[in-house]
Amino acid sequence: MPFDRVAALAVSVAVPVLALPVLALPVLAVALSAPAAAQNAADGERQYRARCASCHSTEAGQNRVGPHLAGILGRTAGSVEGARYSAAMKDSGIVWDAEQLDAYLANPRQVVPGTSMPVGVPNAGQRAQIIDYLRTLSGSAR
Repeated sequence: MPFDRVAALAVSVAVPVLALPVLALPVLAVALSAPAAAQNAADGERQYRARCASCHSTEAGQNRVGPHLAGILGRTAGSVEGARYSAAMKDSGIVWDAEQLDAYLANPRQVVPGTSMPVGVPNAGQRAQIIDYLRTLSGSAR
C-alpha cells in the first residue's frame, strides 16, 4: 500500500477516535449533573423546611399563611384557590419560573411591592436549592 493511502487511512481512523472524547462530553455532563441536581434538591428540601414550611405547604390544596407551593413553576402568581394574597401579588401578572422565583425569593418586596411575604432568602445558593426542590414537587413543569 503506498504511503499516501496509509496516511489517509490513519487520519480517517484517528479523527473519529479523537472526536470521541468531545462527543462524550455532553453525555458525561448529563450523567454528572443528575446526582448534583438530586443533591441540590435534597439540600433544597432542608432549606425549604427551615425557611418556608411554616407558611407554605407542599401539598396541593393545603394552604397555610401563604399558598401551597405544589406545582408553582408555570403557575400564575396569585392564582391558588383559597389562598390569601395581597392585591399587589394578584395584580403582578407574574408567571413563576426559576428566574422569577429567584428574584422574588431574593427580595420579595422589591419584585412585588406590597406583597405580604415578609422575608426573603438572601443567599443565592440556598435560593437555587429551594427552587430545585420546588421543581420536584408534583405538578411543577419547569
